[in-house]
Amino acid sequence: MLVVFFAALLFGFVFCLSPGAVLAETLRRGLNHGFRPALLVQFGSLIGDALWALIGLTGLALLLAQEAVRLPLTLACAAYLAWLGWQSLGDALRPAQPTSTAGQAARGAFWAGALISLSNPKNLVYWGALGSALAGIVEGVPSQAQALVFFAGFMLASLLCCFISAALVDWLRRAATPFWHRVSHGVCGVLLFVLAGLALRGL
Repeated sequence: MLVVFFAALLFGFVFCLSPGAVLAETLRRGLNHGFRPALLVQFGSLIGDALWALIGLTGLALLLAQEAVRLPLTLACAAYLAWLGWQSLGDALRPAQPTSTAGQAARGAFWAGALISLSNPKNLVYWGALGSALAGIVEGVPSQAQALVFFAGFMLASLLCCFISAALVDWLRRAATPFWHRVSHGVCGVLLFVLAGLALRGL
């Protein structure tokens, strides 16, 4: 069981710390308003992470692989990523927002993270692969206990990454000059548009 747990930790860290839409939105909101909104984006993404993990581990991925489900999900994901990209490019072109809007930003940050994670069909592919990897680790069909341990390890890694990512973004916000804030927003905006295009390319 320890092998399953530590393998899940490793996969969780790789998944959560890899560049992507959630990390880009964490950076965008964290640069504008600090640690709390960045952390809430990460917390929101846990909803999608947990759902996709359960889908991948229970075999429901076969259902969601159907075109009638995958197509609208991909379109919704691409549209939302493009909208976030547009916002990020706007942040790059205008001065930093006053800190008095931080409360409002925090309220929307959680749901932004949740929507990005829930609408991203790439998570389905990732968890389809992880389901196969788990079968290889246990050398057969995983038991319910093994799947539960794997899920727990993955979610623990995801939770730890929430604090790591938010802390790094908050440090960058304090250390970087306004010019580099704008550069970072611009990079995030371009990345989000690229991710939207890649989602549509997979149709």
